[in-house]
Parts: sequence; structure tokens; C-alpha cells
Amino acid sequence: MSAAGSGPEDLARGVLEGGARSIGRAISEVERDSVTVPAILRRVFPRTGRARIIGITGPPGAGKSTLVQRLAQAYRRAGRRVGIVAVDPSSPFTGGAILGDRIRMSEIYTDPGVFIRSMATRGALGGLARATSDAVDVLDAAGFDPILIETVGVGQDEVDIVRAADTIAVVLVPGLGDDIQAIKAGILEIADVFVVNKAEREGADRAVAELSMMLDLAGHPEWRPPIVKTSAPSGSGVPEAVAALEAHGAHLAASGEGRRRRSLRARSRLLALLETRFRRAIEARAPEPDGLEQAVAAVAERREDPYSAAARLFEELVPPPREAAERRSG
Repeated sequence: MSAAGSGPEDLARGVLEGGARSIGRAISEVERDSVTVPAILRRVFPRTGRARIIGITGPPGAGKSTLVQRLAQAYRRAGRRVGIVAVDPSSPFTGGAILGDRIRMSEIYTDPGVFIRSMATRGALGGLARATSDAVDVLDAAGFDPILIETVGVGQDEVDIVRAADTIAVVLVPGLGDDIQAIKAGILEIADVFVVNKAEREGADRAVAELSMMLDLAGHPEWRPPIVKTSAPSGSGVPEAVAALEAHGAHLAASGEGRRRRSLRARSRLLALLETRFRRAIEARAPEPDGLEQAVAAVAERREDPYSAAARLFEELVPPPREAAERRSG
């Protein structure tokens, strides 16, 4: 537990009141997977679901952090409080985030209407830590809207952002050329909005034309992702980017797609939590006879195949449906 006076009830109350220190401490509890997290989330979750969650992703070097800063400034000028979760690469030594985004967003770091938190990927597939969704809930409950999630930009596997955001902006830069085709099956197919950043560079119009041609071939019967050119350092094109993001939000509300995406996020989140609980249960029983360690040895020595070992371990923890029903009725 945190320091005295910062237990789950106190932290949750502080979050709901919008206290910066309480928000920071609650996210710290989330990031280190503290035993207090379920109690905190139970108290704040009823106040979530109001914020728009916008994912900003794309390859490294696309200028995502500067663009996120400009977007936040635009939303602040409209009087909105902005939450930012910047998912950083994990340190290979400590598992902590490198925190470069805080440095790159220095212009808004002291704005009380903006809350920035860097979080480590901790090796999560797709660059998103499981704790990211919990951190978004904390910011949502505290009254931040929108919440921008900037992902680490690990390339084609960055599709995990689909399970965390309402609207996804894929940021690209001129000069990718054939690389656009190479990553088409990954992050290009998850975009709700395309942003061609660093548009002052040569080749920006060509990049827009290539993206437009790809969209023509793919077909988008309900929503065709708009393509916006920006130059984040100067702020050029940022109002158009905000307008495109807001237009997609309106589309989600009008079409029912927003409800489908919320259901997808809820399903993915529950499955992730169940997977974590099951793994912990298996690891807790690892030293027992026929436990995880014995199964590991059996598979390593080719005495048992991995599928049979996994099935055996699973059946020991998860009873058949009829037995489970009898346990509940008993």
C-alpha cells in the first residue's frame, strides 16, 4: 500500500476530485501492479466511459510526440482537459520507461489542464502495457477528455492499439515509398485517420497520393479514413487533424460502431485479466508435484508434448462445466 492517507479509498476519492497527486499515485499503483489496484478501479470505474480515447501510432521518427503536444494544445484552447499516456520503450535493465516523451512535450508539461504519464511497455506485444487501460480509466474518472495514447511505434505489431482506443490516427512521414506497402497489413489497416507529418519535406504529396490509392483499392463503405498533412513543429495542419479526429468521433456515435469497439475493448481486457490470473495461479503451484516446474522439465526432456502438458495443467485449475456448476450451487 502507499503511504499513510493514500490507501485505495483515499486515492480513489482524490482521483474523482481531480487531484494531480492522487492521479499520479493511482497510476503508479497501476503500473507496478499493486494489490490495491482492484480496490481503486472498483471505486473509480462507475465514473468512466465519458472520455474520448485517441490512439496515436506510427513508425519511429514520425514525430508523434510533437504532434501529440500540438493536438493537446489545440484541445486546451477549446477549454478541454487533456490526458496523455505516452507508452515508452522499456529499459532492458530496470523495466522502466525511458521517459523521452516528457522531455519532448516540455511546452505543455506544466499546464495544469494536461496530465502526462509515461508508461513502460514491459515487453507487451504491440507496445502497449496491460496497465495502459487502467491508467486511462484513472484519467477518465478524473475528468480528462480527450485522452491521447501515444504508442512506442514498434511497427507492424502495433495493432494492439485497436483494443485500447476509440479513434486511431496513424502518423507517417514522406519518403516511406515502398515501406508503405510493406507495412500495409499492419498499422495501415487500423487507421481511422491518416496524418502525413513533416509535410514540409519533399514527397509529402506523393505520400498522400499513395495512401489515397491504397484506400481506393481497399474500399471503405462506412468510413473512409481522411488524410491530413501536418507539420507538427509549426502547428500547420493541426486544426485539420483535430477536425478529422472529431469527425470520426461523430461517426462512431451515429453509426453504432462506437458501441462495437467498446465491447471489443471490454472483451480483450477481461481476457487479459483472466490470462494473468490463470498464469499466476499456475506459477503459484509451480513447485507442487505435477506442477509447472515438473511439466517444464517433462517438455524440455521430450517426455511429454507441450499441448498435453498445458491441457493437464489447465484441467487441474479449471473444473469441467458440470463440476463448476456443482461447486457454485454448493
